[in-house]
Order: sequence, then structure tokens, then C-alpha cells
Amino acid sequence: METRANYVLIGAFTLAVGIALLLFGLWVAKFSSERDWQEYRVVFNEAVTGLSSGSPVQYNGITVGSITKLSLAPNDPRQVIARIRLDAEAPVKTDTRAKLGQNGLTGPAIIQLSGGTPQAPRLVDADKDDDAPIILTTPSALQDIANTATHIVDRLDVLFSDQNVASLNRTLHNLDAISSSVAAQRADLQQLIVDTHATVKQLNATLDTTQGTMQHLDANLVQRLPQTIDKLDAALAKLDSAAGNADAILGENRTAINSFSNDGLAQLGPTLTELRGLVRDLRQVSDRLEANPARYLLGKDAPKEFKP
Repeated sequence: METRANYVLIGAFTLAVGIALLLFGLWVAKFSSERDWQEYRVVFNEAVTGLSSGSPVQYNGITVGSITKLSLAPNDPRQVIARIRLDAEAPVKTDTRAKLGQNGLTGPAIIQLSGGTPQAPRLVDADKDDDAPIILTTPSALQDIANTATHIVDRLDVLFSDQNVASLNRTLHNLDAISSSVAAQRADLQQLIVDTHATVKQLNATLDTTQGTMQHLDANLVQRLPQTIDKLDAALAKLDSAAGNADAILGENRTAINSFSNDGLAQLGPTLTELRGLVRDLRQVSDRLEANPARYLLGKDAPKEFKP
């Protein structure tokens, strides 16, 4: 009888514990269902590899909800619509942005929310007509890397085009020819280097000499500069005095100069005319004298020679 009574107690205890666990589960489910949630939509323009229903949604690193559904956009299959359920108290603002992220280095893909300034209104208040407002997205780091890689590949395709490769081959061929020519003229190049070194040395010596000469000239110029300035001042003073004397002479003889300008220049014209006539007569006399001096001097023709 005692053994059967123990089994009854153990069974009753087990049944009570099971009922208690069931009630606790129902209470937890009821609490979870009674909790306030807000649904949002996130539209991605990229592949969402790694995301699935139930994946967490984090806001600045804190889990605030999860993904409830993933589907393709009916009008544009390139877009992926993720329906998420967030805690109603999560401060999702109109400038909050969503992007794909990674939970750690090797963890599953998640949706990361960021941004949201204090002065921005809440998204649910700005879009009251929609039961699931849309959170705008930004490209993820993986998408940026993919876009950059695609851009680099495109640039490499342009860089290594057939035309550029042919040009590069010609350039390498020309460089090889130049290097071969330089190697063949190594002795001449060495001699050129030696001559250049000697020329540089001579040029340095010339520059040193020129610098010393210039310093000497500068010193002499500085020493003689006061004397030169004094002489220049004296010459300027003499010029000033001569100009003053000439001005005084012109002032004293202004009447005579005016008289000469009025009377003397008027008589100068006839005098020059008579002088021109006198010169013309003298030229005629000279020509006659040179042609037949005897006739001109004696007044008769010179005796003619007898020709038998």
C-alpha cells in the first residue's frame, strides 16, 4: 500500500508541475501578445542574402524587433520588401535610415537602423494613414564594396583594352630599343659624364671668380658712390648756373635779337640771291679759264701749231 501511495504522490506532483508550466507558458504568450508593437516596411534595392523571417532588427546596436515577412515588390522584382515589427517605443524618426548589416564578423545578416535627430518627428506621426510606414534605406557596406568593385572592373576593362595593350607593347619595345642603344654607347656615356663633371667644376670656379669680382665691384662702387654723387651735384649746379646765365643774356639782348629777326632776316634773302649770282659767275670764269686760259687772259686765241 505504501508503494502505491508513493506513486500517486509522484504522479500528482508531476501533474501539478506540468499544469504550472502550462499556465506559465500561457501567461508569457499572453504578455507577449499584449505588448505594444509597431510594424514598418523596409524596401531594399539590393539582394538581401542572409536575411530571413525572424532575423533581428537593431537600432544603434540594440535589438528592437524582428523581421516578420520578406517578399519581392509586385511592380519591381528588383526590390525586396521586408516587413518588420518593432517595439512601439522605439524612436523611429522620419530621418531614420535602414541598411543591411552583419551581426558580428561571422554572424547572420540583420537590419540595422541608424540616424534620427531629436527635432525630427516620429515616422508613425508623419504617416498616420499607413499601418506600416516605409523606412528609407541606405546602401550597405557590402553594396558599396560591390559597386566599387564593379566600377574598378569597368575601369580595368577600359584600361586594358586592345588598343591600350598594343600601345603598351609598342612602348615596351621602344624602351627595350633605347636600353639596348644606351648599353651599346656605355663608353661614350661614361666619357660624357666625365666631361660634364669637369665642366661643372670649371663652371663652379668661374662662378666663384665672378662672385669675387662682383663683390669687389660692389665694394668699389659703394666707396666711390659718395664722390660720384658729389660730382653729379656739382655738374647739376653748373648746368643750373649756365642755364641762368643764358636766360639772363637772352633777357639783356632780347631787343637786339628781335631787331635782327625783323630787319636782318628780311635783308638776308636778297643778299643770298646776289651771292648765288656771284657764285654762278665765278663758276663760269673758272670753266673758261680751265678750258682756254690764254684766250681768257690775253683776250685772243692761242697760236695754232703748224702741221706740214
